[in-house]
Amino acid sequence: MPERDGNFIDGAWTQAESGETFEVVNPARTDEVVSTFPLSDESDAARAVEAARAAADDWANTPGPARGKILREAGSLLEDRREDLVQLLTREEGKTHDEARPEVVRTVDIFYHYAEKAADYGGTVKAANSSRKTLHTRKEPLGVAALITPWNYPIAIPAWKLAPALAAGNTVVIKPATQAPTVAAEVVGALEEAGLPDGVVNLVTGPGSAVGEAFTTHPEVDAVSFTGSGVVGTEVYRGATAEGKRAQAEMGGKNPTVVMPSADLDEAVSIVGAGAFGVTGQACTACSRAIVHADVYDEFVAGIVDYAESLSVGAGDEGNDMGPQISEGELEGTLDYVDVAKTEGATLATGGERLEDGEHADGFFVEPTVFADVDNDSRLAQEEVFGPVLAVIRAEDFEEAVTAANDTRYGLSTSIVTDSHAEANEFVDRAEAGVVKVNEKTTGLELHVPFGGVKESSTNTFREQGDAGLDFFTTTKTVYRNY
Repeated sequence: MPERDGNFIDGAWTQAESGETFEVVNPARTDEVVSTFPLSDESDAARAVEAARAAADDWANTPGPARGKILREAGSLLEDRREDLVQLLTREEGKTHDEARPEVVRTVDIFYHYAEKAADYGGTVKAANSSRKTLHTRKEPLGVAALITPWNYPIAIPAWKLAPALAAGNTVVIKPATQAPTVAAEVVGALEEAGLPDGVVNLVTGPGSAVGEAFTTHPEVDAVSFTGSGVVGTEVYRGATAEGKRAQAEMGGKNPTVVMPSADLDEAVSIVGAGAFGVTGQACTACSRAIVHADVYDEFVAGIVDYAESLSVGAGDEGNDMGPQISEGELEGTLDYVDVAKTEGATLATGGERLEDGEHADGFFVEPTVFADVDNDSRLAQEEVFGPVLAVIRAEDFEEAVTAANDTRYGLSTSIVTDSHAEANEFVDRAEAGVVKVNEKTTGLELHVPFGGVKESSTNTFREQGDAGLDFFTTTKTVYRNY
């Protein structure tokens, strides 16, 4: 793959005006520098917005099928480079190959999906209330969209914001997370090679306090789409809406899986374990609470402990089951919550230690961790950890389990494992979450249906993905024609 280690502004790869840079390191081998990117500031962000604004009218007037052709070609280029991108994603973010590969495949599929949508997302024809009159709607782009994306899905999330924004006819400025910008730059590079006109997509790397804030408040930006932490997302949303922009923010979660006695217990353990420890627990949809019926509680705890202890932890390119955390700060945050849980009286069933010896000496590794006897009012059960830590909570019956599942300020993803149709249906009806699953892990999303949360997991304004992703980036014009 071509090396791309700069900002991409108005069709050119360039460095920050200050000349300053930062290094991206492999979280499994911190002595390995993966890439070096510009440490940009407000002036670089402003140049990117100006380029996007200058290109906006021409791109908006480009026919949808022509926009779709470019998206399709970009998807094809990414597909051709799949295995190289898998290697790069593992080195940059720490995912295992088995986790990185589906994310890359999903990225390709997102571009193919919105390539087709670009050709037919035009509006609707409605019946008028009198003769010699037609009535129809038109979907039109908002203008310049600012995208601020996180490090935990550093290629898929940029794709699921970029593709619908471009398909709908918007120009884009994007700030990827500083911990993992390299794969996002590869996506932008594929769009460049696919023939995207200059200025239509502009990528700027650097701190959110400088680049992200400049994008959020710039008067020429029409829409802001953010994924990340609740604290930052709330500030981004407030800043954008104060300026009259359309905004959405998808943020954290404290996602439960309810386990009922009718469930196959081995299946329940596998579902919870995959949701809790997959991608090292670094997913907004990760299962961090297992709410287990008292009749199977002890057996479940024994099973999930065996599951956690069976996982091999190490570099993602060496066939391990779980990779490192992304940074020293994230690792320390996880270990802090281990201490909090002990102080609160939870029982440490397994894990809880940093791995520092041998192959783990140069990375940010932690053991998969399970706490039993967790009080649902405790900090461990209420605050997002963003690491491989599972809290197991006892429930005496179905009613108590549903109440505990909903008893959180978050509402992103939730699931139940049961063989009872009545329990499954009632859980779906009563669950306070944007994503509800039955006999599935809390993680994992289909790209053609809406995604988003409620409560403090989301601003709950617009959903992402599917047609909902296009809706955020468009406005509707209603046309009356008398003849």
